Amino acid sequence: MSPPDEQPPSKATVAAVVIFYMVAAQAMIVANKWVLNTTNAPLFFLLMQLIIAVVMFAIANVLRILPERLTFDLKICKGLVSMVVLNVIGLSSSNYTLKYVDASFYQVARGLVLPFTIATSFIMLHSRPSIGILLSCATVTAGFFLGVFFDGTPLSLVGIAFGAASSFITALASVVIKQSLPVVNGSTILLAWYTNVLSSFVLLPLVLLAGEGPSVLAILSGVDVDLWTFLWGSAITGGVGFAMSIAAPLSIKTTSPITHMVSAASRGVASTFLGFWLFGDIISSGRAGSIGVILAGSIYYTWVKHKESEAVANGSYERVPMDELDIDAEIAKLEAGDRHRGDGEESPQVEESGK
Repeated sequence: MSPPDEQPPSKATVAAVVIFYMVAAQAMIVANKWVLNTTNAPLFFLLMQLIIAVVMFAIANVLRILPERLTFDLKICKGLVSMVVLNVIGLSSSNYTLKYVDASFYQVARGLVLPFTIATSFIMLHSRPSIGILLSCATVTAGFFLGVFFDGTPLSLVGIAFGAASSFITALASVVIKQSLPVVNGSTILLAWYTNVLSSFVLLPLVLLAGEGPSVLAILSGVDVDLWTFLWGSAITGGVGFAMSIAAPLSIKTTSPITHMVSAASRGVASTFLGFWLFGDIISSGRAGSIGVILAGSIYYTWVKHKESEAVANGSYERVPMDELDIDAEIAKLEAGDRHRGDGEESPQVEESGK
């Protein structure tokens, strides 16, 4: 929780952070797809991105560009184990999703971010969703299955599975990042630094365990893939990843896990048009309808959250009875109320008594 005397970020700050995160994330999607279309080593490509990001952190630290000095403390490393594991799984799942599906289908493949985020916030932060929130989740979920079953073009079930896994990890990570910030005294810079460094160490043996050794040798020798294309792509995505590693936790710290999720989901529409324009993806009626339904559910969710925030501010918000949600009564005892944020969003975090 924020200290009582800490001023909430202004709406302009929140908007700037969210836009920064969305632009960086969109650039990462396009650049990743460009390289992944030419390589069979997505984990090695991800490792190169992380290494380049680490090098950029180190250079920025030497030049004193960063607002604080970087450190390496084993105690902090131990406290970030769950964050690092989720980061490696999440980034790997995202790369595999982009490897197996079109860029324009990426929004659909990861269309379950909103439902997973609401469920994760309920389980981990005991934030009780209203009927309107549940309806928006149902709409988004319907859009996901509409795209999966009625796209009209050949789809990769592997890519869809990785997309669903990536959605779940994204939802879970948005909460874990919020909980990991105290380990680094609330520093998003240090969190990004430790996450990139430790993720690189974790990913290195995974590249070999995943059987990418022959593909790595082919890349380095320039047999199957133009080496310069791979290096340039790695440099670009690594640079964007450097910005992304700062933007993502900064977005969550400045806003809230669910606001962060909305900004992440919103870039999917842009991915669709960029996929059509840059990669020649086919936009079938089923795919367009799926994206439309997912977008409609997201817009409805935003409207519901706005109305509920106004109701909380006026003291007239009535929570949904737990029995209407058919959720275990033992979990209901943990409900302690949602904290109202100063940025106009109702955060799913719960005040913890006695701490």
